[in-house]
Amino acid sequence: MITATQLRSYTEQIFMAIGCSETDARLAADVLVSADLRGVDSHGVARLPGYVRLYDNGRLNPQPQIRLVHETPSTAVVDGDRGLGLVVGPWAMQVAIEKARVAGTGWVAVRNSNHFGIAGYHALLAADHDMIGQAMTHAAPLVAPTFALEKMLGTNPIAVAIPAATEPTFLADFASTAVAYGKLEILQRKGQDIPVGWAQDADGQPTTDANAVRNGGALLPLGTDREHGSHKGYGLGAVVDIFSGVLSGANYGPWVPPFATAGFMQANEGVGQGTGHFFGAMRIDAFRPADEFKNHMDTWIQRFRQARAVEGKQVLIPGDPERIMEADRLANGIPLVEPVITSLQELGTRFGVTL
Repeated sequence: MITATQLRSYTEQIFMAIGCSETDARLAADVLVSADLRGVDSHGVARLPGYVRLYDNGRLNPQPQIRLVHETPSTAVVDGDRGLGLVVGPWAMQVAIEKARVAGTGWVAVRNSNHFGIAGYHALLAADHDMIGQAMTHAAPLVAPTFALEKMLGTNPIAVAIPAATEPTFLADFASTAVAYGKLEILQRKGQDIPVGWAQDADGQPTTDANAVRNGGALLPLGTDREHGSHKGYGLGAVVDIFSGVLSGANYGPWVPPFATAGFMQANEGVGQGTGHFFGAMRIDAFRPADEFKNHMDTWIQRFRQARAVEGKQVLIPGDPERIMEADRLANGIPLVEPVITSLQELGTRFGVTL
């Protein structure tokens, strides 16, 4: 177990060691540690060695000149200059927020970026301004569309944050796949099988092998198979890919470059620039008075919490499990599995930073 403060300080020092400014390093560390605090271990500091490998391979610019390359009063395209998506993402969301202040809504497509951590972090930035925040990103192709044997899409998550009055912010943050690839990596480290429905093998058959995707198989869309609605997960992932890649000028589909943790993947010849994201901010009072809306959100949340549930269970609001986990880990520390500790210590040895 390690405290969030210790983990944040260590992560910040590693980012500074590869050339990030203190401000960018602090922000990037905050994004990663927030994932660990919320129980999304697959997107937390376990990803830190991957960002360093991106830097080693010349794919990450530690001091990017992030800039607007096109804009209207309510839209923009941002070029991330190969910077950390952990930094480019909040920068672009701030553009969306500022445009929403003026135009009511703001929409920002991003190209030439890298992995941006958990989508929910970025969506929540808008909720602090009485806005509904939206964040999505595509990723390297690990997912086979319904009936396909080829990996064509990423896990392509979507997050929506909606503020309330006295109740906590509603936060839906989910991949368009049955599971994020990071969950397979966790089970790989533990030497455990995956549940049926997460992936298919190279022949398109269901599998419990945590290494199946590395060995020619693929992740499955949300819904798993056609009979259970995988075409809907495939559709969601396709929308995210088009918004994040085709609309922004980033790569898309099978050309999205792999994150460094997926070492078994090779980057294909690109059709655009880097990895892409898409952000939105909607000012609530562009639709109705914000206080009135948030009071009704309280009513919505409270009524759903009161819904009759099956024995031994409780109806949760999107964001509840992460809030519960965050309270626990702030009090008791963040657990790290041995392979993650080892990889972090190796970085520390390289850069002279003590975990």
